[in-house]
Amino acid sequence: MTGAGTTSAERGWFGHPRGLTILFLTNMWEQFSYYGMRAMLIYYMTKQLMLAQGNASFIYGIYTACAYFTPILGGMIADRYLGKRRAIIIGASVMAAGHFMMAFEPMFYLALATIALGNGLFLPTLPSQVGDLYRRDDPRRGWAFNVYYVGVNIGGFLAPLICGTIGELYGWHYGFGLAGIGMLAGLVIYLVGQRHIPAEPPRPLRSTTAAGAEKRGFDRQTILVLIGIGLAVTVFRSAYEQIGNTVALWADTSVDRRAGGFVIPVTWFQSLNPLFVMLMTPALLAYWSRRARAGHDQPPARRMALGAMIVAGAYLLLAGLAAIAGGGMTNWMWLAVFLVVYTVGELFILPTGLGLLARLAPLHLGATTVGVWFLMTFSGNLSAGLVGSLWSHMSHSVFFVLLAALAGVAGAMLWLLNGQTEQIDHARLQPSKSIDKFPNRINMS
Repeated sequence: MTGAGTTSAERGWFGHPRGLTILFLTNMWEQFSYYGMRAMLIYYMTKQLMLAQGNASFIYGIYTACAYFTPILGGMIADRYLGKRRAIIIGASVMAAGHFMMAFEPMFYLALATIALGNGLFLPTLPSQVGDLYRRDDPRRGWAFNVYYVGVNIGGFLAPLICGTIGELYGWHYGFGLAGIGMLAGLVIYLVGQRHIPAEPPRPLRSTTAAGAEKRGFDRQTILVLIGIGLAVTVFRSAYEQIGNTVALWADTSVDRRAGGFVIPVTWFQSLNPLFVMLMTPALLAYWSRRARAGHDQPPARRMALGAMIVAGAYLLLAGLAAIAGGGMTNWMWLAVFLVVYTVGELFILPTGLGLLARLAPLHLGATTVGVWFLMTFSGNLSAGLVGSLWSHMSHSVFFVLLAALAGVAGAMLWLLNGQTEQIDHARLQPSKSIDKFPNRINMS
């Protein structure tokens, strides 16, 4: 496919290449399988396997940590040895096998390890192919990750409702089997739609020593910027990840969930975030598209900084509500308002950040660089656990101010990095005029 996404024949959903729809659906079913299994895991260990709560929580933590650590290794393997397509096919197949192995109790630990290993190949490679669909200077390239991000949230929204309900009512093994079927569905979609995914480019030969030295120096600058972004995202996620931790505790104890004669289950609020992502993404894409056509497109790092500040504002809202309520209860509608603001900020920073990493990826290290994004998630989740441990040591309002401060610091860091990211991006676009000679090299930005 030459110049992917540049002709009307190649445009599909939201004016993007058809390949984006294939990657979107593949990702959606993978997320369905992952979140479906994860929703049942702690209950399966404590109720079916009769593990002690402490041991079960430890195993759960090790598994989720590995799920975000293996992608950096898998990305390197994909870039250096397997190639993206083979990495995705092998990773999806291994994960599907792991999910089906979960249906057999003696294979429990082997199943978890199998899923984590398959995830390492699959997770960083699929989003790196999103960038392959566009030329380096295509303004739709960044927005594509917002469309792709919707797939994460559709899968995350449906999986606990479907897999979790089947597992709880009819047996955990059936729920795990359903998660495996979801993974197979994603694999089949990817295999059938491969013709819409650009072929991987050949490795370029280094023609001169000077060119190689220039490239190495350029990559060093890129790596330093990526480290800076990683630190900022880690700080941000230490606040962002509280949504399923301390914010959930606050919702359970300090939110009046009565609506008429019905008490809203506290877990239902966890589904609002992915629901809002699905509802808001089309409107945000249309808004950003209008701004780009008017010549007011926002640089990715600056957009990420704005997203972090919006999340900081959401936590300041909670701090104010907690201070006003004192030891009393807050109406559930305010929690819904918080989730709306929180989700807007999330959409500004997280999918944009994933797209920025793919855009800044050094030559032939696309999957490795996207794997770094999941390493950031790993480190951010660890720091979020440390921050969450402070919940019982300070008032709720002070704690939420702390979260707002962390998100604000991350926003400031990203704002300061904007100049460097624009400089690298500009340098990448300079040779883009030669892309017509090598049209399949579009995935290297």
